[in-house]
Amino acid sequence: MKITLIGSGNVAWLLGKALQQAGHDIVAVYSPTAAHREALAQVLPPAKAVDSLDLRATGAELFVIAVPDAAIASVAAAVRVPDGAIVVHTSGSQPLAALQGIAGARPGVFYPLQTFSKSKPVDFSTTPILIEAEDEQTLQALQALASTISKEVHQVDSLKRRQLHLAAVFACNFTNHLLGISRQLLQQAALPDTLLQPLIQETIAKAMQNHPFLVQTGPAVRHDQNVIEEHLRLLQDQPLYQQVYQLLTQSIQDHSQKR
Repeated sequence: MKITLIGSGNVAWLLGKALQQAGHDIVAVYSPTAAHREALAQVLPPAKAVDSLDLRATGAELFVIAVPDAAIASVAAAVRVPDGAIVVHTSGSQPLAALQGIAGARPGVFYPLQTFSKSKPVDFSTTPILIEAEDEQTLQALQALASTISKEVHQVDSLKRRQLHLAAVFACNFTNHLLGISRQLLQQAALPDTLLQPLIQETIAKAMQNHPFLVQTGPAVRHDQNVIEEHLRLLQDQPLYQQVYQLLTQSIQDHSQKR
């Protein structure tokens, strides 16, 4: 399939590579920033870097809008594609309807459920890809495309995908932030970051094998108030972290009481 990428961030960078490695032709890359589009085009030869959202001359059959959620509406309002072309966005939180205003386009969603960083390769074969479309023909085309890079392809509507994205924020973004806080606390105590690695690995492994609520450990679930108060005292100069600690402690205790 001939594909044009709209965007040059982490998703476009890694998804573009995966699609090209699967045998698809990345024919063009658009970004409003010249250096960004040219850098991505260079790693996806023979893709051309283009500076206009009038993409009707690129010869692509599929146009992938891989931009921040807040930019999808403005891109959709400005982009021009050939009649009958498929245009998808890669967002977990935005509905299919975000693309319905594109003249002549067949809108769809192609959402890879993964965290992306340009410096870290991603195994797309195990990355779930959530697809959605208005008509069966477009849906089947997206199914076929996704199946060339992933073994996990699911048809999910906008409402369920939004709920999935919320769950992913808790599982990924919030977890990563908490790991950052823990590393900062270690650094403040002049302790090596590596001390927590076995604990983190075991926690994730156990949570993958069981319902996380059922294997919860720590002072909150034990209602060990002396330890909790000591931890809050240690965070007295970091009131925001105190609030995070208190909210998570309360949530753990609430779930424990329900069980």
